[in-house]
Amino acid sequence: MDAVVLAAGEGSRLRPLTDQRPKGLVDVAGKPLLTHCFDALVDIGVDELVVVVGYRKADIIDHYGDQYGGVPITYVHQREQLGLAHALLQAEPYVDDDFVLVNGDNVFRADLTTAVDRHRESESEATLLVEDVTEEKAKTTGVAETGADGTLVSLVEKPDDPPSTLIQTGFFVFSTLIFHACHLVQPSDRGEYELTDAIGLLIGSGRTSRRSNSTVGGRTSTRCPTSKGSNDNSASDPTKLLLSRRALTLVRLLRGSGQEHDLAGHELE
Repeated sequence: MDAVVLAAGEGSRLRPLTDQRPKGLVDVAGKPLLTHCFDALVDIGVDELVVVVGYRKADIIDHYGDQYGGVPITYVHQREQLGLAHALLQAEPYVDDDFVLVNGDNVFRADLTTAVDRHRESESEATLLVEDVTEEKAKTTGVAETGADGTLVSLVEKPDDPPSTLIQTGFFVFSTLIFHACHLVQPSDRGEYELTDAIGLLIGSGRTSRRSNSTVGGRTSTRCPTSKGSNDNSASDPTKLLLSRRALTLVRLLRGSGQEHDLAGHELE
């Protein structure tokens, strides 16, 4: 299974650390963010790393070259940062089977093999790692709404009134159907092509979902701890970017279950 790593963003929330380097090369706990990400993917045995680059792309390419830990790297250029769904579509020509998708700015301390194995065992269209956070935190990212039975009802990007406090973590396993969904996504109110909207199309096509009760590990987010106007200069210390380490659980979107439709609303054969 290949892995797609999204590393094209400017990292504006990590400034001034990213003024002269891409976010993926910011050191956290002694090594760059992307190195943490690549290590985790090599550990689960991915066959190839497809890295979507943009801002200061040459720095990333020069740093890692054409392989990492014996795993070949293919670089794909996202010329404009138009959202995660748009970024993922840049990798479509290089992926022809189920794959792992990772945001390149997270440090996972989790059994990610479990997520891949569960995805394969259940023949899922999508497997998401989610974490439970505060309501304020949920307003800043993609939120998963689940029913009383644990089924995935919807995903909402940066809601003012979050339907839950379960957020997506930036680790997914997808079938290639996600690319078709991304092609159908329209720009959001923020002017971006949202990955949450693409997953929403999969949900709306009649596929069912299931939430696992098992905990597979934790995640460390990388957000600058200072607020605007603060005199705290801890943003210049990358070791202080390690803010939240929470339990992660799985949400799977199953294929071949119940009445299914394609993404245009027609029944699948």
